[in-house]
Amino acid sequence: MTQIEQARQGVITEEMNICAEQEGRTPEFIRAGVAAGTIVVIRNNRHVNIPPLAIGKGLRTKINANIGTSKDRADMEAELAKVWVCVAAGADTIMDLSTGGDIRAIRQAIVAASPLIIGTVPIYQAAVRVLSQGRAIVEMTDDDMFQVIEDNGEDGVDFITVHCGVTRRSVAAVESQGRLLGIGQPGRIFYGPLDGLQ
Repeated sequence: MTQIEQARQGVITEEMNICAEQEGRTPEFIRAGVAAGTIVVIRNNRHVNIPPLAIGKGLRTKINANIGTSKDRADMEAELAKVWVCVAAGADTIMDLSTGGDIRAIRQAIVAASPLIIGTVPIYQAAVRVLSQGRAIVEMTDDDMFQVIEDNGEDGVDFITVHCGVTRRSVAAVESQGRLLGIGQPGRIFYGPLDGLQ
């Protein structure tokens, strides 16, 4: 049963108790926020070396640090060193934005090493995978995307960012505003219409 399901049944979980102590709030405050959808308790059960973290209304602001490889620089040891820089700097969460090298192996190593919550942006890996298959990004299917999301969950990723607001209409709105740098994803900038966007 998920945290939100338990919260909506009036159950205060161990994770909610831990988060309440971290935040200086009552367990009931955390439970009520989770039940209302204004607080989320983050921790993948496969990422066992971290405590849960509550994010949301009425809680302290969290600091997220971005790390990750690129097509030009994919060094797993460098990424693991960045994890410890993030920890030392006081980050609450780390986003692995890797787009180069063996993305899954790098992600798995980061999750295994990190004492912090780890997030990812699965569409980056899905885009890299589609391009490596000789397909255009606009040919990405829902199966391509969901496979990467499932891989992230299996690897212990605690949260993901899903970019789902880009539509033909939103692109046209941005273009009509005179944007100078186009709209893109890592390593590619699109200046014209994005055929295939719905």
